[in-house]
Amino acid sequence: MTLLSRACTSMAAVLTAAACVGSSPGSAAGAPPVPAPPTAVSSDAGPAAARGLTGHRPCPGQPDVTCADLTVPLDRSGAAPGALKLQAAVVGDADAPRGTLLFLTGGPGQPGVPFVPRIRSRLPEALAQYRLVMIDQRGTGGTAIDCPALQKEVGGSDTVAPTAAAVTACAESLGRNRDFYTTADTVADLEDLRRALRVPSWTVDGVSYGTFTAAQYAFAHPQRVRRLVLDSVVPLDGAGVLYEDSLGHSAQVLRTACREQRCGFDPARDLAKVVRRDDNGVGLFNLLVIASIIDPKLDNPRYGILDALHASAGGDRSRLDALVTGFAGSSGETPADFSSGLHAATLCADSRWPWGDASAPVEGRERALKRAVQRIRPADVWPFQRETAGGQGIPRTCLPWPASRPNRPAPGDTLTMPVLLLAGDRDLSTPVEWARQVAAAHPKAELVVLEGAGHSTQSRSDAGARAAQEFLLR
Repeated sequence: MTLLSRACTSMAAVLTAAACVGSSPGSAAGAPPVPAPPTAVSSDAGPAAARGLTGHRPCPGQPDVTCADLTVPLDRSGAAPGALKLQAAVVGDADAPRGTLLFLTGGPGQPGVPFVPRIRSRLPEALAQYRLVMIDQRGTGGTAIDCPALQKEVGGSDTVAPTAAAVTACAESLGRNRDFYTTADTVADLEDLRRALRVPSWTVDGVSYGTFTAAQYAFAHPQRVRRLVLDSVVPLDGAGVLYEDSLGHSAQVLRTACREQRCGFDPARDLAKVVRRDDNGVGLFNLLVIASIIDPKLDNPRYGILDALHASAGGDRSRLDALVTGFAGSSGETPADFSSGLHAATLCADSRWPWGDASAPVEGRERALKRAVQRIRPADVWPFQRETAGGQGIPRTCLPWPASRPNRPAPGDTLTMPVLLLAGDRDLSTPVEWARQVAAAHPKAELVVLEGAGHSTQSRSDAGARAAQEFLLR
């Protein structure tokens, strides 16, 4: 599964930064890579639940929001020393009428605390009755993993393919500590946070990768979750790493945009022609995935994606090539803005791969990937080619990632609480088919498909925000 939403990718010279929860907030650069996380503290810090939240203070730039630190073990088995201080933000009173709402951002790699203002602005009616809590999950924000080469090559992108050298340098800088950034580790941190807040249960809202984290928490602690919102849903079983559903869904997204704009040509056929002529499927897929976040209807004249595709199919490649190049460039996110190192560590640990789980030896992975790609039916990924599935950034990141500890599955696999699934019909980062599959597997899940919306519907679609608030206030 691609745990990732395209959280914060933007393109140099062509577009402004885009994040899966809102606009990417600037923050200072992280520390140089070291074998242990940059904010690790001594292992005698004690259990987070016993210590509670410490260091209460106004959040930076948010004087009416309280920030505090949650201290958690780096390795919950105790074999590796060290602990992490995770920053959490709290807005509102403990006796809020509807209790506490935990809002989880995406990535993996995106912090939570800087997005408090955005969530408050998008869900004001709900937050008049809930206390809002957000957290910088391990490996993000103040504990951000810093892998300079990987950060420079991919920024916050899922689909840009990094070099093997950048990936292995990141893994080597972490050493065995790379084993401690799985979603199961984060789920345990969230349970420590709940105990520290002294709430018996809460409502959880997750966006993109945050949907995976939220669902894994709900599987592990069903009695602690009152309601669950999953916005821009990733597969809850770790599947989807080859992005077949997104590749195939692109034809419908393109043709719907053309019909709405009366463009007079078939952009899906144009895309198919360009991909086969120029062998640039990964670059074009990356372009469309980002566009599904910032320009889901493909009607922004600043980009002119449909016209650029048509012109390229006719022989004038200049505009489309410039868009592909621009969208592939990192927008300069620092690790504190979005940690590509944490993204790799978690993605590679959590996903179901053609070669098995994260513990599989590196040797043999490429052969397994090639076999999986050859099994893809070309019609399922048209107008792209099946080679695009194996060449995009998700498998290319984890092919060279050293054998590591796999994510530990949650003890349950059924969502027993009321669940709202939100999906944009133009989303290519987490395609609507993924939400439909989750809805079919969980009887208490209610699916709302938002016409004309892309990724991160609560943040970027008024209809998505309304649907979430109505569900939260039932």
